[in-house]
Amino acid sequence: MADSEPGAAFVRQPDEGESFWQPVPANGYAEVRVSKRDSPKIQGFSSGIQVIAPGCHIREHQHGAEQELLFFFEGTGKILVNGVEHPIRPGTTAYLGPWNKHKIVNDSQADLKMLWVLMPGGLEDFFQAIGRPRRPGEPAPAPFPRPENIEEIERATVYAGLDERPSGAE
Repeated sequence: MADSEPGAAFVRQPDEGESFWQPVPANGYAEVRVSKRDSPKIQGFSSGIQVIAPGCHIREHQHGAEQELLFFFEGTGKILVNGVEHPIRPGTTAYLGPWNKHKIVNDSQADLKMLWVLMPGGLEDFFQAIGRPRRPGEPAPAPFPRPENIEEIERATVYAGLDERPSGAE
């Protein structure tokens, strides 16, 4: 793209993004707000929201080359980063560079909602692979299991195994 050519531009309203119900242990749903699927001019990141159901969590995981930015805008809970626990309340921001293990827990009775930005992107592919399509306004499905080939899906998208480390890292 030439420097003088405009990049992609759009405004997305609530519930207009591609959305997927998520399996246990997170339950809730993920909605993709911006990604390469919107335009080939979008490069270097993807973004969306994730809603973690009451009493549920996003299991401990890490990304390899990706950087992740999380902004919690509704609900309370805790985030464990490399084993260190931090409280979550509206306005909490977490930056997670490559190879940082993290787990997000909604230990409340209300939804925990966050904006995620993943650089260089690709989280939308994971959500689609493990989730079920969601239409705005429909009731949440009964909790459903993760796919049996979850490890294969993770390796094919943006996750690194918990025991993986880049060469030269401690």
